[in-house]
Amino acid sequence: MSREFLGELISEALAVLIIIAFGDSVAAMYILYDPSPYLNAYWGVCISWGLGVTIAIYATASVSGTHANPAVTLALAIYRHFPWRKVVPYCIAQIIGAFLGAAIVYALYVTVIDDFNTVHHLTRAAGGAAGVFFTHPGHAITPMHAFSDQIILTAFLLFGIFAITEQYNEMAPGANFGALIIGFLVALIGASMGYLEAWAINPARDFGPRLFAYFAGWDQSAFPSPGNYWWVPIAGPLIGGVVGATVYEYLVHPFLPAHIRAQKALHAVVTTPPPRAAE
Repeated sequence: MSREFLGELISEALAVLIIIAFGDSVAAMYILYDPSPYLNAYWGVCISWGLGVTIAIYATASVSGTHANPAVTLALAIYRHFPWRKVVPYCIAQIIGAFLGAAIVYALYVTVIDDFNTVHHLTRAAGGAAGVFFTHPGHAITPMHAFSDQIILTAFLLFGIFAITEQYNEMAPGANFGALIIGFLVALIGASMGYLEAWAINPARDFGPRLFAYFAGWDQSAFPSPGNYWWVPIAGPLIGGVVGATVYEYLVHPFLPAHIRAQKALHAVVTTPPPRAAE
């Protein structure tokens, strides 16, 4: 393994660690305290997740591009020439980062978690405080409904990321401002659709902390989880990411004026005959 590739993997792990450290911590603030500081200010939860994404991008994008999400890595491999040989290592690094981020949150909040479960007569194995670490369907949402939701939510995410990072999109944010807009996009999805099933939209975001929680005593509430839900935040985002990227690549990208001009210029260069040598 080259030094450069190792740096990319470390960067991806650190990016997701940052996101989970802040995101799961704000989930802990929302769930564990009574009254919750965010009970009537849910936007604060959403913007905390979004700013965690923004900070992760600013910290690591120069090294790895900050995919920080297997759904993003897969979509970039399909449509943006990201090397397929890097897909699995990137995804593993992202999951490791999420696992470690959850460990940091646990170290911060373990006494609060235990107090919350004691006060509410809950246990970890029964799912007490599980929402700090991993997602589950909300009110009136079945696992299969959640599966379709995750496809749709992640499609919005990848559609937005492709638009924000598109080199031919003349309306895309410039001067490294894209990281903040991607963070706002994550917050927007959470603010408008997050109560459905806590808007995982990222297999590593759910699987890494879920794996940590399993070993930390949440047992069957983590795996396989009620309704055998554990696979939904993995499969749904992977499918949804490809759907969103496909929609952008076929319904927007071909019609961008700057892209059309570039194609015409390339065609003109290819078809213009070379000048004749003087006789």
